[in-house]
Amino acid sequence: MARPETLKIAQLDSFTAVYHRASGITHLITAPAPEILATLGEAGLTRSALLARLAADYDLGDADEAALLARLDELVATGLVSTA
Repeated sequence: MARPETLKIAQLDSFTAVYHRASGITHLITAPAPEILATLGEAGLTRSALLARLAADYDLGDADEAALLARLDELVATGLVSTA
């Protein structure tokens, strides 16, 4: 995840607003993106560890692994998440 001090996060009904100070852009995201950001935390996780933690922490039901990874890739593209 981007360094926590570079993000300002606010809940807005069904959306979560994430202001990225480094870019000056505010992103409006919906589930599962906020959950992914919260789960990644400061330390970060591998993709497989992230999926396992999401499954343990949230009721994902029949969550599609490919869809979750696509949301993760979108967060990387916005700069809210970085890869190692």
